[in-house]
Amino acid sequence: MVYDVVIIGSGPGGYVAALHAAHNGLRVAVVEREHLGGVCLNWGCIPTKALLQSAHACDAIRNAADFGIRLGPIEVDMERVVGRSREVAGNMSKGVKFLLDRAKVEIIEGAGSLLSATEVKVLSADGVEQVLKAKDIIIATGARARAVPSLPVDGERIIAYREALSLGYRPDSMAIVGSGAIGCEMAEFYAALGTKVTLIEAQAQLMPLVDDDVASVVGRVFRRKKVKTMTSAMVQRVDVSDEGCVLHVETKKGVEEIEAQVVLSAVGIQPNTENLGLEALGVEMDRGRIVTSLGGATNVPHVYAIGDVCTTPALAHVASVEGAMAVDAILGRELDASRMANIPSCTYTTPEVASVGLTERQLKEQGVEYFVGKFPFTASGKATAMGHRDGFVKLLFRSDSRQLAGAHIIGANATELIGELCLALHYGSTPEGIYETMHAHPTLSECVMEAAAQADGVAHHV
Repeated sequence: MVYDVVIIGSGPGGYVAALHAAHNGLRVAVVEREHLGGVCLNWGCIPTKALLQSAHACDAIRNAADFGIRLGPIEVDMERVVGRSREVAGNMSKGVKFLLDRAKVEIIEGAGSLLSATEVKVLSADGVEQVLKAKDIIIATGARARAVPSLPVDGERIIAYREALSLGYRPDSMAIVGSGAIGCEMAEFYAALGTKVTLIEAQAQLMPLVDDDVASVVGRVFRRKKVKTMTSAMVQRVDVSDEGCVLHVETKKGVEEIEAQVVLSAVGIQPNTENLGLEALGVEMDRGRIVTSLGGATNVPHVYAIGDVCTTPALAHVASVEGAMAVDAILGRELDASRMANIPSCTYTTPEVASVGLTERQLKEQGVEYFVGKFPFTASGKATAMGHRDGFVKLLFRSDSRQLAGAHIIGANATELIGELCLALHYGSTPEGIYETMHAHPTLSECVMEAAAQADGVAHHV
């Protein structure tokens, strides 16, 4: 049998590609060595959000008296917290299987590698080999936690994100190295449960990729939650003993020693591109990642790559769009580059952080003249009623065209609010295009409207 497409990996890129191909009449097989849904559904995006819901429950109980509700001391059942997270992940993985089965996608269990540009070898867990023939192949094998010499993960004292999602106990103290999405979300989770958290970042600000104003609020809120934050701080080594860990951290003041029961390495990810047969085929690589053009095409005909194995941002929604576009490329369709032009980024701390487009720093570096509209959540009736007044909406508009160039939100439900601004950025909205659109009251979305109005100096509530 010859498949139209064989996809190695079933994460948000792989399974979306499979469904899109099947819906377009192609004969499709997906090769998966572990769990359907990949890291995102099983060990990343989804179980993390389930854990954070438990953290939100703790925060709600802790602050219940502010709303006139009096409750007793909080007791955390860590086994149930983790158990619920695993149940959520399991249900989502089953959902992916249902979708693939319904679309008549063949699911083949095992580790896949390329024998040629049209052949995939699959090695099952029990050592059985088979070879799949395909007209085209899509590599969607994702990524894993990045290994760092100064943080040798042992799975007990020094852990990576998988262990952090499934610890059977609540550590008394934890040092988290890296303040990207994983580091900040895990700091949020464990601090809410009562763990003493130290968050260590090598760059000059927390969440180095976000807008500077946003990062300032993130740091202030973490410190209010008694999370110790360290920036411009580099971990030199970790001494591990039965009692715990001692981190030797180089800072501007010299080397500091930080004690913690557990250390979480959250210093990024590395692509799963080893043992795929890429070198033998001559697939072009860049520091371990596969180089692709729009639509996922590699330099080898019939071989495509999507998601975290590529040089594009390692985000689940990026992988999903790339998966659909790779199939469109295989089908010979014209590709729309604008689909990849504006990529939203979300971090699920409290308050949430979301952005799309350029930051002020980037606009300045590019020499682009711009103007700003900003609206604080403290002026929002809905945010005040919710008891979540931290944060703001910040919009950046180009001075020449008046079109939106970037949007940055920190605040309650920021990750839901960003969708409107993705649409606004895609269609080149101006300030009036946003604020002259009626927004319901009382809603958090009014903050977007007011920020746009403030950019033109016509806001009523700030």
